[in-house]
Amino acid sequence: MLEVSGLTVRFGGITALNSVGFTVGARQMVGLIGPNGAGKTTLFNCLTRRYQADEGIVRFEGTDLLLVPPASVVSLGIARTFQNLGLFAEMSVCDNVLVGAHIRAHAGFVSAGLRLPSVRREEARLRIEVEALLERLDLSDVAEHPAAGLPFGTLKRIELARALAAAPRLLLLDEPCNGLSHSEVREFAALLRELREERDLTVIVVEHHMGFVMGTCDRVICLEFGRKIAEGTPAQVQNNQAVRDAYLGTST
Repeated sequence: MLEVSGLTVRFGGITALNSVGFTVGARQMVGLIGPNGAGKTTLFNCLTRRYQADEGIVRFEGTDLLLVPPASVVSLGIARTFQNLGLFAEMSVCDNVLVGAHIRAHAGFVSAGLRLPSVRREEARLRIEVEALLERLDLSDVAEHPAAGLPFGTLKRIELARALAAAPRLLLLDEPCNGLSHSEVREFAALLRELREERDLTVIVVEHHMGFVMGTCDRVICLEFGRKIAEGTPAQVQNNQAVRDAYLGTST
């Protein structure tokens, strides 16, 4: 589904990604790990075209992503969450999630502005779909509550719901367990496994919570200083000396 080859990103004299390459097959769950500053979020920003790559190839289902305008990435079937929550604080939970669903709307600027009957029907259809999604993620009770003031774990689920509302085939999760309690991490891991089956999802997750990554992902990729230093099953990566050195340091 996804092919990354020779991906390089430079910020002035700093090389944030250095010839990174990997592939992701359909319906796989892949963990992307590494110390702070390893280039994990930079990689996500390249995949979603927030950053411009200096070199390399990125193909999604055969399409050259590096030639796709940033605003068109989600329409290809790629959605993401963010390390720092990007919700609209004063909007209701339902309206926040509707933002993600509108990529699947067909109304044009004029028809939407005039609120034609076809637009109202489409809005009603999307709202029904969003309400079902909120129920699936146990968010129905806060559907009309503003995002502001809700617990952090709830906000994480809202952002996940917004990404899912776009009906992606590839879901990119940036530190979804950050700030969650141990019980919330376990619940999220179970939910993510269920959603992958229900929605036929391929998932790449950036995460520092090693228990979550090793217990949930099929494959793990480790970055350090912008380079890929290991790739394999969770057991293979756990036992990789380069990975241990990256996290724990060396004795020399």
